[in-house]
Amino acid sequence: MPVRVRQTHKKYSALFIILSFCVLVVSGCAPALHSAAEDGDMDKVRTLLKEGANVNETDSDGITALYMAALAGRSDIIRILIEAGANVNIKTNWGDTALHRVAYNGSIENAKLLLDKGADVNATGYYNKTPLVLAAEGYHADMIKLLISRGADVDTALAWTEAKAAQYPEQWSGEAKLLAKFAQKQEIAKSMPLAALPGSESQPSSAIRSDIDDLPAAMATSRKSSYAVVIGIENYRQKLPKADFATHDAEMVTAYLTKVLGYPEENVVTLLNDHATNVDLAKYLEKWLQNNVDAGGTVFIFYSGHGAPNPKTGDAYLVPYDGDPSFIDQTGYSLKRMYDALGKLPAQEIIVALDSCFSGAGGRSVLAEGARPLVMNLKTSASLSKHMTVMAAASGDQISSTYKDKGHGLFTYFMLKGIKNEDVTRPDGSIKIDDLFGYVKPQVERIARKQYNNEQSPQLIEPAKN
Repeated sequence: MPVRVRQTHKKYSALFIILSFCVLVVSGCAPALHSAAEDGDMDKVRTLLKEGANVNETDSDGITALYMAALAGRSDIIRILIEAGANVNIKTNWGDTALHRVAYNGSIENAKLLLDKGADVNATGYYNKTPLVLAAEGYHADMIKLLISRGADVDTALAWTEAKAAQYPEQWSGEAKLLAKFAQKQEIAKSMPLAALPGSESQPSSAIRSDIDDLPAAMATSRKSSYAVVIGIENYRQKLPKADFATHDAEMVTAYLTKVLGYPEENVVTLLNDHATNVDLAKYLEKWLQNNVDAGGTVFIFYSGHGAPNPKTGDAYLVPYDGDPSFIDQTGYSLKRMYDALGKLPAQEIIVALDSCFSGAGGRSVLAEGARPLVMNLKTSASLSKHMTVMAAASGDQISSTYKDKGHGLFTYFMLKGIKNEDVTRPDGSIKIDDLFGYVKPQVERIARKQYNNEQSPQLIEPAKN
């Protein structure tokens, strides 16, 4: 049972390596719930809980299933365990809580899940480190700001890092300087935009807030037969150009689905950055949906990130976190593959929204070195089942823009703005896709031309009529 751990810009501390090794050693005899939680097996976790598994059971190292889910970054599992009564403040034998691991990994979504359930933001772990210290150790400025806004004691954390910096200046001086930016005036730091922090490596999506980030009142009751896979990839393992705001796009789409359109939280999988590998996409698009979607249900797929063409075949690909445009047919996830998988579902309605482009000419698209951008027809190259509709951010020869003033992809911003402000949703939470697209298309074209001197025409792709 491998432990998945996110790397930061610097080497892990010896302590963290030792603790992770300890988890590996005992994982072979870990309780079944622990293993399922770390693996992200939602069906098994639910089955075990239904059969009476103790959600707060600890192994010989004091590790709970919740801690394993936090270590592996499994947002969906964390939600299930919390709903089943997981105690978020149980400490391991070395003193860490689930929030310590989440703070170090930098997952804002998971931190909010734990904090909303009452996680102790100032809990002291191994060597008396608080979650705030670990956030600084991971250089996650956005996590630092979140923890402070939830009551983290920045002065205590700063004192800890400064003491370590005096002993080990090469290892801890950067962390101390980062915290000092917030500690000058803690009240000011709570509202300070992250872009104001020199040296901050936070994602730009965290620094800008727009009107669509304030959710409208809930418009629908729970739609138990509705499922979604939401993907946002801003940073790539192959050091590709960042797809600015892609993470925030995905986070807000998930919020709209669950808080506005009635999708149950357990029916929505959100894959961000290094949790959106080629294998992750295949797992959820091809297997998880197949295992869960019933006849007559609804499926919503959202992707924000880079696309890429295959210069040899002209096929369009999503670029997963581990994708490489030079080997796109091996490392990418093709639209044809996705459409084929979705077409096998018994759903009554399938909506796919792609805030990406596939020409390789820039924007949210990448291209193998030495290759030339392609012109492709997304409509004629798509073979859709009769219940599927695709909204794409741009045509096959265009690039998709970001809306920097709003902190989102241009297409995503107006898609969510349409859901929020226009009459495009029915009382049951389903989307009138023609009305939504009728709003989105002219708005995107207008802003792309006016602000960026760019032609971007969103596409509505529907099944061929016999």
